[in-house]
Amino acid sequence: MTGSNEIWRKAIILAIVGGLVFWAITIAGSLLPIAAEYRDAFSISNIQTVWVGSLPAGMIIGFCVSYFLLRFFDKIPTKNPILKSVILGFVALGIVFILIGVAANRSSDALHVFVTGAVFNLIRFPSLGIVIGYLYKRLYGSA
Repeated sequence: MTGSNEIWRKAIILAIVGGLVFWAITIAGSLLPIAAEYRDAFSISNIQTVWVGSLPAGMIIGFCVSYFLLRFFDKIPTKNPILKSVILGFVALGIVFILIGVAANRSSDALHVFVTGAVFNLIRFPSLGIVIGYLYKRLYGSA
């Protein structure tokens, strides 16, 4: 039972840091002019919604990446924890691509909206994975 509690504790620590990086990149990206077009396509009314909503989303994604990194560490190919967490970040990104594709179909310019969302997420998800893997390596070693 203590091993299970240890995984949860480690996953929460890694998720907080990964979520904060996800949030910071979202804020930086939301200041770009193309982000305004993207928000308009989804009828997101103001930047506070993006800034506030991305923190819990980043924490959830960070927790999922962290938990699966810790739980299935030996089953993920490669020995480097940074690469392992980036792989998990790309798995999460694949799931998000499906969600963006469905949401983009509501727009009149679906391809443009999908590509814009994909580019923003191609920066956020691997960055989250890099930070989680780096922190794992730094705090808990490579095994």
